[in-house]
Order: sequence, then C-alpha cells, then structure tokens
Amino acid sequence: MEGPTGVVFPRTGEGRSTSALGRAVVADALRAVDPVGARAAEHETNWRHGYLGHFRRLVEAGLLSRDAALTIARDGLASLHSRISVIHADGRETGLAQVFDAPADDDALETATVTGTGEVDRELSVPYRGRRLRGDDLRRQLDAWVSAGVVEPSCAEAVGAVLANPDWLDLRDQRVVVLGAGAEMGPLPSLLRWGGDVVAVDLPRPELWRRVLQTAHRHGGRLHLPVSATAATADAADDRALAGRAGADLLHRLPQVAAWLTGLDGRLVLGNYVYADGATNVRVAMAVDALTCHLQRERDDVALAFLATPTDVFAVPAEAVRHAERGYAARGLGRRSLRLLSGGRLLHRNYPPDADPGINDSLVPQQGPNYALAKRLQRWRATAARAAGSTVSFTVAPPTRTRSVLRNRALAAAYAGAHRFGIEVFEPATSNTLMAALLVHDLRTGGGPALEHPWQDEAYAAAHGGLWRVPYAPRSALGLAVLLGLGGARA
Repeated sequence: MEGPTGVVFPRTGEGRSTSALGRAVVADALRAVDPVGARAAEHETNWRHGYLGHFRRLVEAGLLSRDAALTIARDGLASLHSRISVIHADGRETGLAQVFDAPADDDALETATVTGTGEVDRELSVPYRGRRLRGDDLRRQLDAWVSAGVVEPSCAEAVGAVLANPDWLDLRDQRVVVLGAGAEMGPLPSLLRWGGDVVAVDLPRPELWRRVLQTAHRHGGRLHLPVSATAATADAADDRALAGRAGADLLHRLPQVAAWLTGLDGRLVLGNYVYADGATNVRVAMAVDALTCHLQRERDDVALAFLATPTDVFAVPAEAVRHAERGYAARGLGRRSLRLLSGGRLLHRNYPPDADPGINDSLVPQQGPNYALAKRLQRWRATAARAAGSTVSFTVAPPTRTRSVLRNRALAAAYAGAHRFGIEVFEPATSNTLMAALLVHDLRTGGGPALEHPWQDEAYAAAHGGLWRVPYAPRSALGLAVLLGLGGARA
C-alpha cells in the first residue's frame, strides 16, 4: 500500500510514527522552561496512554510566567515546523517551509461567488431547545448558564455586548475565511445569515459543497469559494455543477490555496475549523498553520480565529475553583460513599482548595494524543500571534453533539450521562451560533481585553459546558457518565 503524500509526519527510526513526533514536540516545547518535564516526555514508553500527564505539564510549566508560556508556545511550534515534511507530486520529500516554493499557477484556483436570496438578519438570536432566543430571553439564558457554571461570566458579557450592538453583526468590512466550511462548529451559517462575506475552504467533496451552497442560498450573505481555473466560468446558479468543481485539499494544494487567499481584497480573518480523524488531524492542522504563517508574511491585515476544545487542560480563574469547591462540599451521601468505596479513584475533587489559578484537566483518553497535539498547536499559534500583535479570536467551545463525537460510542455515552454531573452538552446549532457571536465580539474589540498572561486570554469568554466548575475532576467521573449514558440509551 502506498504511503501518504502531501503534508506528512517525518520519517524516523520508528517509521512515520505519530508517537515519536508527539514525544519529540512536547519535549522540545518544555526543554527551556522545564528540562525535567522534557526528559520525562522523551522517555515516555507508552505515549498512547501516557501523553495525558505530559500535556498537563505543558500548561503547568507555562504558569511560571508570561515569558515561560510564550517560550513553550514558540518552541513547540518551531519543533513541529522543523519536523513535518511534504511529499510533492514528483515524489520529492522536503521540509514544510518549502511547500510554497512549488508553482502556485499549476492548476490555479479562481473564485466563484454565490449571493444568497434570503433576508439579512442583523439581530442576534440563538437556537436552543426548540426555540430561538433573542433579546431578554437570550439574556436570561446567558444568566442561567452563568449561575449553573456552564459558561464563564465573561462569555455572557461578551455575547451581551453583541446583543447591545447589533450593528457589529454587519461584517461586510471583513473577509472571514472559514477553513473547514462544512464543519458543524463553524460560523458559516451565522455569518451568512448576518449578511457577511464568507470565504469557504473545504475538501473537494460535492455532497459537502451542495450543503454549503444550500446554506448560502437560504441566507442574505455572499459566499466565495475556490474552483479550479478551468471551472471558474461554470454557472454559479447550477449548484450541482459548481459543487462538483469546488474545494481544495489543504494537504496537497497549499501553494494554490495560499496564492488564492493572498489575492483576495479586504481584511482577512483566517478561521481555523478543520478536523480530521486520527493522525490526519495533526497533518491538516499543520497544513493550516503553514498557511497561516505564509499569509501573515504576505499580508499585514490577517486576523486569526480558533475554537478550542473543552476536553483539554486549561488554567482557570479562582472563582471557577470556588464554584467547584462549593459543589464538592455540598455533595450527597451517595457520592461521598462511592468515592470511599472506589479508594478515591472516582469522584475526586476538581481542584486543590484555594488554587489560583486552578488546573482543569478534562483530557479524554479516548480522543488520543493526535487530537491533543492538533488542538495544542492551535493554542500555541494563538498565543504566539497575539504576542506578536495580531488580532486573535480564541474561544473555548462547549461540549457538543457533533457527528465526530457521536461516532465514538464511549464519548457519545459520556455526553449522554454528563448532565448527571452538572455538565451541559450543546446541540451543534446552539454552539456554532454562540461561537459566531463571540467571533464578532473579538473582531469588534481587537481580540478582547488585553490580559497579563496567556492562560487568562484562553480563559476569557470560555463556554466550557460546566467542565471547569463541576465538583469532580472530569476523568474521575467519566466512567460513571459512560455507564449512566449507556443506561439511558437502553431505557
């Protein structure tokens, strides 16, 4: 069987090993700040299961100072860029930086534009449990989420600011590039509903583009999509023909996508919503990061947007710790007894008392080290870009019933049982609308408030679904959530 082409893992003594890359990158990221942690990562013999502690250590080491966090981010990114390779169409293998040396006019991309026929809606409204919340109803729901510990107060404040400034929703002065246009968590439907100019990039899959085009027609915005130069004259009114010619694979067509985006008019907002299963997730995340660096070299007007997964490790504010502690103190006899009977393995407290900041470790073993690395490199890029003066929108999104989650039986069951522990799992339409509103807030406020430390930037406006404020460390409740979810599914 032929190996992968395009953006690939480096060849090592273990072949193109994802574990070897993960160990090396985490060690490189830690080396200057935490040499003991770097050696521990290098010598981890079971990366598939042992990665959890090392990814937590990356966050803990970064808390030493702002400079420490920046060093970890920059060194981690440098390690990835020095190691990831590209196999070109002629079979040559080069470093990732050389991918843009290839001629971009080889099957160049041009723009097809579709203008929607729907009404432009410049009022923020959020679909939730069969209703569409707006105005005071939405404000009350935001307050309820804050009270329940589902979102941080700063999240409600940021969404409230968008509610109070409906003119902010008019993003015709921005070109928002949605990388991963078909992603369930992406902002494309909301931006088009609000009449925005959206640049869509995703794989050349006709069924995906038919869905995207249907969304574009339904709303009042404009959709710009890449098509090969030979197909650019295709009738934009013929969705079937256009869907068959649209799209670009970032793993194999980075030079063409970069040249196309570089030539677009207007301020560019590069939104990263890509996802792939397994090791491919790291490959496509690195392709996007290479594209990000290239565009920032070529243009001086590129803002960045990211969605963070809540199932990761984050430093969290002292108030979140106190909220969790109040819940832990009030737990019932049944849960106290279960903790004792399990020898302390189940339902242990989320944080040490009075931690400031606390460390919320919501990594889920079933998602694996490749997912963790792909999401961590996005956090590193957000940290490094913000420090360099770029406008960055970085938001922790809530647990959401996306197709990728529901395909994993254990994760689907855990999400079904999560409400028993005070965690709210959102439907995709609710999540992607809330996240789009937070993107608008960040673009209109220069990326949110200027905070002292990168962990505070990451915690700002987080919509973590309750994972940061529940009484129990998430993994200590995960098995019980799975059992309760499976029981609910059978009931």
